[in-house]
Amino acid sequence: MAKIDYEKEMVGTIDVPEADKLDEAALTAWFEANVDDFEGPMALSKFKGGQSNPTYKVETGNRNYVLRRQPFGKLLPSAHAVDREYKVMSALGPTGFPVPRTFGLCQDTDVIGSKFFVMELIQGRNLWNGSLPDSSPEERREIYHAMVDTLADLHTTDPQKIGLGDYGKPQDYCARQIARWTKQYKLSETEEIPEMEALIAWLPETVPEQHASGIVHGDYRLDNMIFQPQANSVAAVLDWELSTLGDPIADFSYFVLNWHNPSDGRAGLGGVDIEKLGIPSAEEVTQRYVERTGYPVPDMDWYFAFNLFKFAGIIQGIKKRVIDGTASSAHAKQMSERVRPLVQTAYGFAKRAGMD
Repeated sequence: MAKIDYEKEMVGTIDVPEADKLDEAALTAWFEANVDDFEGPMALSKFKGGQSNPTYKVETGNRNYVLRRQPFGKLLPSAHAVDREYKVMSALGPTGFPVPRTFGLCQDTDVIGSKFFVMELIQGRNLWNGSLPDSSPEERREIYHAMVDTLADLHTTDPQKIGLGDYGKPQDYCARQIARWTKQYKLSETEEIPEMEALIAWLPETVPEQHASGIVHGDYRLDNMIFQPQANSVAAVLDWELSTLGDPIADFSYFVLNWHNPSDGRAGLGGVDIEKLGIPSAEEVTQRYVERTGYPVPDMDWYFAFNLFKFAGIIQGIKKRVIDGTASSAHAKQMSERVRPLVQTAYGFAKRAGMD
């Protein structure tokens, strides 16, 4: 498989493809009624990146916005919950946690054909390659420390105090996620993979005890963040579609998977000489996380298997949409080819965690 320059292919905008066009007159009317200080006319373009919720840049007379809508076509149950993204960002923003400001949520599917929400366009740096080739060793270390600290701050934010006490069930997160993604995977299954069947049987029987509860992002990685233009700190955490209340360790272990995932131009660091580059080791970031949260972090092999299983379920949904012709980016087809490798890697971690 050819190696992709993800930053070149995924960052920036394109003209809105015919199949992704929105009713600009209806959208303008909604903005006029719901978005403070809106000044038309608007100009729309579509962000290259992302396979889940189509995302548009909305340029207007006085401000640029981002619009995220549900995908076109038939959706799986509970998937693409843009209203949940809106809710969690709206709650976190006033705390000072780095998220875009939200301007409005539209649940009337008659406006553009689906639910959508509008948020500010954050100015900053999109970093895709985990090796951070354009940074110095000191800068790389600062960026990784900022990522760990930001995730730790999210996990120690009290959801009750910011109106997110009902954002999900705080306990039994992993068991509920396994059940959810098993169901989603089966609804979009296109072939039988024996290792996936083994994981579906083994994971629910071996769930570790959950020692803490908090807000979990669900897809926390380098390319779901924007960094400050002139500083190595996080300007915004994006893509909250998988967020809920749950087990912080499951969320943190998903981030640490990047030290095991192969380096392919995205967040993975497998095979990279991180010491030479100045990137902290998985052990170092784990220690920093523990010190900042006070949460004990056990051996993570089970959690690695769990997270890869979940991710395989997500990618299987993309694969099904590719087959159905409703995937929202050209990159989706290549992503869809990753299902079997993800499952096999998850199976390997499961064996390390004690699967017979």
